[in-house]
Formats: sequence, structure tokens, C-alpha cells
Amino acid sequence: MLIRRERADDVTAIAAVHRSAFGPQYADGDARYTLADADIVEMTGEPNSADDPPEVDLVARLRSDEGWIPTLSFVAIEHDIVIGHVCLTRASVGPFPVLALGPLGVDTEHQGSGVGAALVHAALGAADALDEPLVALLGSVDYYPQFGFVPAARLGITPDEPAWVSHFQVRQLTAYESQIVGEFHYAEPFYCV
Repeated sequence: MLIRRERADDVTAIAAVHRSAFGPQYADGDARYTLADADIVEMTGEPNSADDPPEVDLVARLRSDEGWIPTLSFVAIEHDIVIGHVCLTRASVGPFPVLALGPLGVDTEHQGSGVGAALVHAALGAADALDEPLVALLGSVDYYPQFGFVPAARLGITPDEPAWVSHFQVRQLTAYESQIVGEFHYAEPFYCV
């Protein structure tokens, strides 16, 4: 397996990965939480169409948003096939620029094999190398602590959606400073799913 930056010719394959990873969770048409690789839980809205889970559209909309950071969108490749994807986008805590992780998706045939973990490690390493202070996410409290994520409230950071509190987590990076406190806000496309 190889982790590398997303390229323009990966867009269709990335959409297929998120369709595979998240689609089964919307089979009943009433999913509020979705599961991907190793019990990753991400809060989402209702699907935008009968065919695609909202994560497919979310990634497409993020690419055209000012919060998109092309250097922080990664794919996992096996035998020249995209089997996983994760991206980090610009977010904020009060006036402080930070990053948001997600969506993270792994093709169903490769879930549980460490692909998601490899993608998270790559994303966190790249963010740290770029002197970003903090990465936040909405996800499984059983899965993400292995990467150093802690409940955001411990650091004085709250999500702007109260329903997210129980699954909202942050990971401090080397450039983190203790004055980064306040309300977290994702890039706008996250509020349209």
C-alpha cells in the first residue's frame, strides 16, 4: 500500500471509495451516524440523492471551497487502485486557523486492514510538518484516541453544533498554543450535508 497526495485523475476513484465506505450505512434511508473503516463514526446529514451517501458530495463541494487544501488530501493506493481517502480542510477555533479531518473513507473490501489508520497517520504527519497547530474531527471515541485525539472540551474547544459534543475530538500538533480556545467551525460545505 502507498499513501500519496490526491491527483486530479483520482477524483472519480475517490468518489467510488466514499460510495463503497458509506453507502451501506444509508441503505435504510435514515442514517444519522455513518461507519467507515474500524468503527469510525462521523456525524452526517441525510443523503443528497438516492444513489450517493452525502460524503461523496461533501468531498466534491470541499474541493471548490476556500477551505480546501490540495496538499492535505491523501489517497491509499494498492496495485494502482485507490482504496482509501482522507482530507484535511481549513477550519477555525474562534480567530485561530486549525484543520478538520474528514471524511475518511476506505473501500469496503479493505476495511479493517489498517488502511484508515495509515491515512490518518499520513494526514497528521503532513499537518504537523506544515506547522498547523491542531486537527479536529467528529468521530468514534473508541477509534481516534489511538492517534492522540482527546475530547475537545478538555482544551476549551466546543463545536458550533451542540449535538456533536460527545464525538467531537481534537489532536494537538507541535505548533499548538494554549490560547487556541473557543468555538470550532468547519468549512461551510460540512453544514450542507
